[in-house]
Amino acid sequence: MASGFQVPTRPPAVGTHGMVASPHQLASAAGLRVLQMGGSAVDAAIALNSTLGVVYPHMTGLGGDSFWLIYEAATGQVHGLNGSGRAAAQATLEYYRDRHYTELPSRGPLAAITVPGTVDAWCTAHDRFGRLPLDKILQAAIDYAEQGYPVSTSQELWTRRNRDLLSQDPFAQRCFLPQQQVPNRGTVLTNGGLGQSLRAIARGGREAFYRGAIAAEITRHLKEQGGILTAADFANHRSDWVEPIATTYRGYRVLEMPPNTQGFAVLQMLNLLEEYDLQSIGHHTADYYHLMVEVTKLAFADRDRWLSDPDFVNIPIQELISKAYADRRRPLIDMAQARAYGPGIGDGDTTFCAVVDDQGNAVATIQSLYFDYGCGVVGGETGIVLQNRGSFFSLNPAEANCLAPGKRPFHTLIPALALNPAGDLEWVLGTMGGEGQPQTQVALLTRVIDFGFDPQSAIDWPRWLQGRTWGESTSRLSLEGRIPEAIQAELARRGHPVAALPDWAEQMGHAQMIHIPPETGVLWGGADPRGDGTALGW
Repeated sequence: MASGFQVPTRPPAVGTHGMVASPHQLASAAGLRVLQMGGSAVDAAIALNSTLGVVYPHMTGLGGDSFWLIYEAATGQVHGLNGSGRAAAQATLEYYRDRHYTELPSRGPLAAITVPGTVDAWCTAHDRFGRLPLDKILQAAIDYAEQGYPVSTSQELWTRRNRDLLSQDPFAQRCFLPQQQVPNRGTVLTNGGLGQSLRAIARGGREAFYRGAIAAEITRHLKEQGGILTAADFANHRSDWVEPIATTYRGYRVLEMPPNTQGFAVLQMLNLLEEYDLQSIGHHTADYYHLMVEVTKLAFADRDRWLSDPDFVNIPIQELISKAYADRRRPLIDMAQARAYGPGIGDGDTTFCAVVDDQGNAVATIQSLYFDYGCGVVGGETGIVLQNRGSFFSLNPAEANCLAPGKRPFHTLIPALALNPAGDLEWVLGTMGGEGQPQTQVALLTRVIDFGFDPQSAIDWPRWLQGRTWGESTSRLSLEGRIPEAIQAELARRGHPVAALPDWAEQMGHAQMIHIPPETGVLWGGADPRGDGTALGW
């Protein structure tokens, strides 16, 4: 374990006409090409994310969900798009209880119980903000699927960990285990079925996915495997335009998605932090890390109590994100001692991308299969990996996130935007990493706003993770090894259950960030070295 950490020296990406940032270089390049062809930020985000679904199939794809924040430069408005799927009509408590389940299975066909929302979100955003036709936008993804893509370091790692799971589904084995072997980094794989699915969407849009042969083939294969999603579930799906939620932090307006995502946890954390002088506390100190962990635990107590589908649960969201509520909760924090907190009000795997186009429009969007390779099932001949997000539902009827037909589950996915005090967009940011997403967003925002780091340095500095991620149940405080031993020891002395991770731990997520300084308008971008990505500008 390293005893200290030098300030990163790698410069951020730069551009004047547009910028993309994602966790895979080929996806970033696909998004940049669409911008250079005259595409909008939404067009580029679709190109980027469709390519990620091919070249980063363990993290994201057409079989998952997505959430979008879209900044419209002409009006200064921010639009939220909820592209998460609802539970199958047959997904009842009784169904699982009759089969003697005490909790939902995390893998296999009975974990694939929510309709994939990503494709509908693409088409919904494109209908409103697109410039180029879908066939041009999806061409890079189609080419990589049909002509081949090189296996990344991350895909090799996660395929090796999931070899037994993938071997249980013949179509997953065909796509990701050639000759029943884990492909090494750099091996070129094809996914012809996924290429044909993308071609169908390029021709027919959302109808091709939700009411055509794709939905029919996915549900056919799931039914053969004992699954419960039906063609009717697919046909009834829709994305929803929603009003983002927001708070201010040091004069910046930070915007998040409302429930069924955990975005309000970020806003609570920022409200709690605002009364602290972080510059006096100091960056990369024991006090800094302690404070960040304590505000995380406070926010997560409310998140775990309330987060659900607002169509089913009356969530007191405006009170939860108010400054007054933060003022009532803040005195619970003890800077000398780690504490446990209850809620203040009674009663995986993912990819994030950031895009800014030549007109100043911006997209923060995040897609996910939940666990690595989702439920471990490919939807038959479609080549599409299916998510297991529905496994996050509870079977306890007393919990807000309890399973019900047509209900959307607790979601960790949270894209973010930050407007400066003049009301102009200045930051586009987000990360993958389950419960680490709010923690990493707050790390990035405090590092750029309170300490003046550029986006790449803000991403590169060591990070922490309080609690679980990727389905791992734990209350430990995980710290990257680059955090000095003296700080780790002091945090342990204060009562934190410290666990040291590698210097650059993938558990910390893959963050991306774009900065638009108001004084120049030049774009600066960063991408996480913990993944395979890059930021590209032009």
